[in-house]
Amino acid sequence: MQTGTRLVTFEDVRQDEDIKSYITQADRTLGALGFTEHYLPHVVKTAEVAEHILLTLGYPKREAELARIAGYMHDIGNAVNRIGHAQTGAVLAVRLLEKMGMATDEIVQIISAIGNHDEGTAAAISPMAAALILADKTDVRRSRVRNDDPSDFDIHDRVNYAAEESRTYFNADRSAIILELKIDTSLSAVMDYFEIFLGRMMLCRKAADFLHIRFSLLINGQKLL
Repeated sequence: MQTGTRLVTFEDVRQDEDIKSYITQADRTLGALGFTEHYLPHVVKTAEVAEHILLTLGYPKREAELARIAGYMHDIGNAVNRIGHAQTGAVLAVRLLEKMGMATDEIVQIISAIGNHDEGTAAAISPMAAALILADKTDVRRSRVRNDDPSDFDIHDRVNYAAEESRTYFNADRSAIILELKIDTSLSAVMDYFEIFLGRMMLCRKAADFLHIRFSLLINGQKLL
């Protein structure tokens, strides 16, 4: 770590009002565009799962904490525009983290993960990026739906709202990470889920491969991946 910098913790980042402002505006932007919730529930969950993945696989605690910071900040680029938000968010994160005094060698790890998390341009280029991809893409839950009128649901609303239960966990020997969903098929067919999420699930498989584990998808008790 370079001299003249300080150890910036996840708690420091969580309490930073500038970062929170970017997260707030990012969610407002996506709300105006009709996207599901991308506010604190999503980014906090993404942060926690990304950290948990690396800790479970035996990575250093500091690397896992940096993954948690990347998870918390990964969607701030949506404050500017949905298109290219991963790369925009990475650039914004540089300024925010430099201002907090974080070391450059840690900043570059975080921004590489943020810049590679969106399925259009994503790549598991590091353990941190792989953990972020898995944490972000497995956040499927009813509470992310903003629309309170089921008759006006689009397919994204319908698929997320149909997810009655969602769990992401490791198997007993930690050789696989599993996304298990209970879907109300009266609201959304399983094929609807695949229409929306197949690309994301394939990305999760590649991220898991990078970490030398498997990715599995269970829906209503049936193994689909």
